[in-house]
Amino acid sequence: MSDQRLQNEIAHGKHLKKVWRGTLWYWETPAGQRRWDRRVKMLTAHIRPAMEVLEIGCGVGYFTQEIAKTKAKITAIDISPDLLEVAREKLSASQVTFRIENAYQMNFPGDTFDTIVGSSTLHHLDVDQALGEFFRVLKPGGSLYFTEPNMMNPQVFLERHTRFFGKLIEKSPNETAFFRRKLKNDFLKAGFKDIQIVPFDFLHPLTPNCLISVINRAGMILERIPLLREIAGSLAITACKPSS
Repeated sequence: MSDQRLQNEIAHGKHLKKVWRGTLWYWETPAGQRRWDRRVKMLTAHIRPAMEVLEIGCGVGYFTQEIAKTKAKITAIDISPDLLEVAREKLSASQVTFRIENAYQMNFPGDTFDTIVGSSTLHHLDVDQALGEFFRVLKPGGSLYFTEPNMMNPQVFLERHTRFFGKLIEKSPNETAFFRRKLKNDFLKAGFKDIQIVPFDFLHPLTPNCLISVINRAGMILERIPLLREIAGSLAITACKPSS
């Protein structure tokens, strides 16, 4: 726990617990809900009831509640005891276990989990350290699914590089975003295969109700156009650990 990055995240979790009123990050707006539903499908469609699932950075348990609907056995971890306290209050299910864990050095045997998932969590971590540990605890043939912010998106870039926009989103001190080609190299270096990192999401969470359908349809078209798709707001990431 001596890593300064971890200490920053613990302090940030304490701050978020104080300011959180159930509406942080705009997931509850009509457009935000549309974006959230899409992410949930991306991250859970492969999960089956018999699987052992590790959720990275569960926070207050937003995404954990969605994974729990799959009936799989879920271990949800976070470095923040404050956020985990909220998560435990929000969700009590027999197949869900919340644990305080350092994502760089987890207290699990190797080859434990069938899949590792996370919604906007990898960008809080030192990627090289985290991916090495994910590889260790993932079973041979296991999968990894994340959605993360795209540094090529103009708003995301401003949020990560200016104090004003960073404060608006309650950015933690070390929080970043990803360039997909560099991130793919990081996954390759960690030993993963079948790596897919795809830009998606042009729907802003503050889009007015009357424009959601139009902008959503336009966004789906933009996601298929080379170059233009590179500035989408998010990245959908999938990878596998080799079977042998």
